[in-house]
Amino acid sequence: MRLFVGIPLPDDIRDRLGGLSGGLPGARWVRPENLHISLRFIGEVAGGDEIDIDRALQAVGGEAFKLMLAGVGCFDRRGRVHAVWAGIEQPEALTRLQGMVVAALVRSGIEPEHRKYKPHVTLARMKNGAPREVVQYLEVQNSFTAGPFEVARFTLFQSHLGREGPHYQGLADYPLGGWESPGPFEWPVSSCP
Repeated sequence: MRLFVGIPLPDDIRDRLGGLSGGLPGARWVRPENLHISLRFIGEVAGGDEIDIDRALQAVGGEAFKLMLAGVGCFDRRGRVHAVWAGIEQPEALTRLQGMVVAALVRSGIEPEHRKYKPHVTLARMKNGAPREVVQYLEVQNSFTAGPFEVARFTLFQSHLGREGPHYQGLADYPLGGWESPGPFEWPVSSCP
């Protein structure tokens, strides 16, 4: 089971982000239903570990907050762009939430990540993206903004990999500051002895 923790985006924000997809040769655009803000990629977990992860995330508290998306950028390795993203303006509350999620996961036995958290929404993945074309795209889209929108929950997602790209399934929601969860995810009982 491949898991990650993230914040689902409202439909109107995903629609606005969808307007950014295009005009960049070689980009594999993230499907609108998969757009989210990552808090922590967990990866493959053994059967039963998801229950411990769920319990740990239930203990994360905090108040709801507002976010605004602003600007676009990219991640590169050795001069080759591998992802294009939308940025987050004034992400202090988001960074605090991410820290609480990471601490809860570490307590549940998940190894900590060693890279610094960079809040963003991945828009496209690229294989060996040409810097010149990416720079042109970023210059055209740099004034992008969307929001503000309220973050009242975060979600444990399962990532299903397939030929058409990944599909993300929300498994459990965790409320922030008064948001009512529709209820806990019912983990299936393992048939293994």
